[in-house]
Amino acid sequence: MYWTLELASHLEDAPWPASKDELIDYAIRSGAPMEVIENLQELEVEDETYENIEEIWPDYPTKDDFFFNEDEY
Repeated sequence: MYWTLELASHLEDAPWPASKDELIDYAIRSGAPMEVIENLQELEVEDETYENIEEIWPDYPTKDDFFFNEDEY
């Protein structure tokens, strides 16, 4: 399983919290690339509810990871 920003961006608007099956269903309905669906299918826990993308991909960058001041724009 591998994630990139582009692949993970397809799950930003997912109905969190969601189970593995709900995320796969959302990815299929939203037209996400096959790589996203394959990554979700590789999740090990079937009945766990995921609260956000960080629980699936712990290295997912957040706003804090970018070094710019939003007040300047």
